Formats: sequence, structure tokens, C-alpha cells
Amino acid sequence: MATNVSAMGKIYDLEERTAVFGERVIILCKSIKQTPINRRIVEQLIGSSASIGANYMEANGACSKKDFQNKIFIVKKECKETKHHLRLLAAAHPERKEELRTLWRECQELTCIFSRIANSCRERR
Repeated sequence: MATNVSAMGKIYDLEERTAVFGERVIILCKSIKQTPINRRIVEQLIGSSASIGANYMEANGACSKKDFQNKIFIVKKECKETKHHLRLLAAAHPERKEELRTLWRECQELTCIFSRIANSCRERR
């Protein structure tokens, strides 16, 4: 599979980029010792981060413009939820703050991309 990559190393293929993001979150979460404090945060984080890519793939297979728009709004919502859980995990594990900040920045970029797509859908109506 050929994936377009920018000069700054960003993946242009959003299906691939969201899948890689979800994988990076899973790898991070597997390395964090589970405690009663962070167990729920980790579960929520894995769920929302994996949902970004899954819902984007569903949007690409949408049967109508309205279906596409609904899925993109879900993707945007999952991005925001993921950023929230990354922040909470950073509070629970300050020693991992830089690694979590890197993931948060990537998620922020995805949020901006999907917000722009969602806004474009709204403008076309």
C-alpha cells in the first residue's frame, strides 16, 4: 500500500493516519501499569481513539451525503473525547506527559482536519 507522506512526515491518507494514531495509543496504553485510578481512563482512551479511524472508514463508505456528514461529526466528537482522556492520563502519569502531549498534538491536528470537513459539509447544505 502506497501512503503519501509530506515533507514534515505527516501521512496524507486519513484512513492510514487515523489507524496509526489508534495503534500508537494502544501501544502506549499497553505500557502503562493498570491501577484503579487509570483503568477506566485507559479503557475510554482506547475506545475513543480507535473509534476515530473506524468512523472515518464508515464515513468513506457512506450511502448518502447525510450519512457521510453524520459519521464525520462522530469522528470529530471522538477526537475531542480522546484529547480529554489523554489529558487525564497525563495527570495520572506525569512521568509520561511528553509522550502523551505528542499524541494530544496529533489528535488536535486530526480534530482540526475533521472540523474543517464537517464545516465544509455544513456550508454545502
